[in-house]
Amino acid sequence: MAIELASISKKMLWTGRIMSGLMALLMVMSAVMKLIKPPAVVAGFAHFGFSESLMLPLGILELVCTIVYVIPRTSVLGAILLTGYLGGATATTVRVDDAFFAPVIVGVLIWGGLFLRDPRLRELIPLRR
Repeated sequence: MAIELASISKKMLWTGRIMSGLMALLMVMSAVMKLIKPPAVVAGFAHFGFSESLMLPLGILELVCTIVYVIPRTSVLGAILLTGYLGGATATTVRVDDAFFAPVIVGVLIWGGLFLRDPRLRELIPLRR
């Protein structure tokens, strides 16, 4: 582990941790809102054409994917799962002609934070100068 951390600058590591942490907090907040079902979220589900009965399973799914993302050993799997989840959110917003850039931006920030804090991912996807 010391070898991995040595190949990352502290600034890059902490930027990645902060980005990942903020995205994880956003996803946890979104999941909790589905679990507590405030009227605005219920109305949003109706707007997208989803039944209120889907809020609990989707909230649990979102929470589990986020937990997998924040565990360092499973963070790449978590990012993949969250990408799939956010792909569904993107498709849903496109289907009702809403702006679709929010879930796309969240997905990019999830992968960006992971890219900055995980040297294995940077080896897999090298950016050339």
